[in-house]
Amino acid sequence: MLLGFVILYLVVSIGIGMYAATRVHNARDYIAAGRSLPIWIVTAMVFATWFGAETVLGIPATFLEEDLGGLISDPFGASLCLILFGLFFARKLYRLNLLTIADYYRSRYDRRVELVTGIAISLSYLGWVSAQITALGLVFNVLSDGQITQAQGILIGAAIVLMYTLYGGMWSVALTTFFQMIVIVVGLFYIAWLIADRAGGVAPVVAHAAANAKFEFWPELETVAIVAFISGLLTMGFGSIPQQDVFQRANSSRNENVAVWGTVLGGLAYFLFAAVPLYMAYAAHLIDPALVSRWLGEDAQKILPELIKGDFPLAAQVVFYGALLAVIMSTASGTLLAPSVTISENVLKGFVTRRRRLSDKQLLTMTRWVVAVFAVLVTLYSLWSLERETTIHQMVENAYKVTLVLAFVPLVAGLYWRRATTRGAYLAMTFGLVTWLGLEALAPEGEGRIPPQFAGFLAACVGMLAGSIAGRGGHAQGGKA
Repeated sequence: MLLGFVILYLVVSIGIGMYAATRVHNARDYIAAGRSLPIWIVTAMVFATWFGAETVLGIPATFLEEDLGGLISDPFGASLCLILFGLFFARKLYRLNLLTIADYYRSRYDRRVELVTGIAISLSYLGWVSAQITALGLVFNVLSDGQITQAQGILIGAAIVLMYTLYGGMWSVALTTFFQMIVIVVGLFYIAWLIADRAGGVAPVVAHAAANAKFEFWPELETVAIVAFISGLLTMGFGSIPQQDVFQRANSSRNENVAVWGTVLGGLAYFLFAAVPLYMAYAAHLIDPALVSRWLGEDAQKILPELIKGDFPLAAQVVFYGALLAVIMSTASGTLLAPSVTISENVLKGFVTRRRRLSDKQLLTMTRWVVAVFAVLVTLYSLWSLERETTIHQMVENAYKVTLVLAFVPLVAGLYWRRATTRGAYLAMTFGLVTWLGLEALAPEGEGRIPPQFAGFLAACVGMLAGSIAGRGGHAQGGKA
């Protein structure tokens, strides 16, 4: 019966997505929803896209296994990214009337910078989208009592998300995420209220967590620990800024003020509401200690789903799994569309238009084909990560390293430093990529004094300064930004 309600919910979501497809008449509708969305939909899209599987399953699992400091990248770094983007990037980029964020790199620098950053941005989504598809597989596995394997669940989940994203594009993302945000907020607050009743309230859960040092946040006063802490914050806090999904939501706004405040409000809502799954998962210590002990040793991501499925009435299970699916699907659809649009507009289009000019209809068709191909790649990556036993939280954390070292510095320098040159962008990308990959090979996971991606970020800053100051032969187009 529970599985039947879940299937009904999926059918409704697909129906909303297919209805949204009727609003798509051209590529701009598909990619940016006609730049017509009001603040309440933009805020809902930002919140629902970022409030994904890692927030409900991955982050609580990390908190149970470590402490609050283990969440420095997400939700702390993720919330920082959204607020910074809204305050310092949304208005400037909105005024340029671009289709993708990688278009900016072509406008400010040249085609080569656009191509490299477009590929980097697209590759970064493999981990994030795969985390959502992996979570769908986990949900189907739990709901079916193991009759559906997680690998089979991944295949089912990928097919469902592809179905409504493929046709409706940004309009499907906008309407389904608004519906899903309502399900998320109402559903999780209802389940949190039921859990609080079982656990004796909020205070006993907080007191138990404090007694077990779960609120330890700041690093030890030692250089390596401090650098790792800062790196964890900046990898997602800075690395997520040059991302198509963040840009796309701001760019779909009806005006620049909506772009700014829709992103900021979505970031604040994400940070505050991320505490709800943390509370729900940790309360299992007081409700069913044996269940916590069992799954901590196997897969901490299953603690909350198994708690709800085993100890709560059918109505609560329907609400929880509906909210969980809303969380996952809202993120999966948006993060599947974003890299596909970037590949189509900023990688493939440039090669195709060398021979012939693409019509708007042809660009739309090509984008849909890329969505389908990228969905296949994501599915394969999810299955591979499943074999390696990579956690959902780790998959999301790893997603932003490439954009931190390749795309962030050229974006900030281009917008805020008039002397930034194309040569500076070349050196920033080269220094950042070589340093990061070199240290990943020699000292993975920061086994040296500094995490590889943080070293790559610092090297990118040096490259931009050196290339722009010493090499004024590269053209600086600061006036365009």
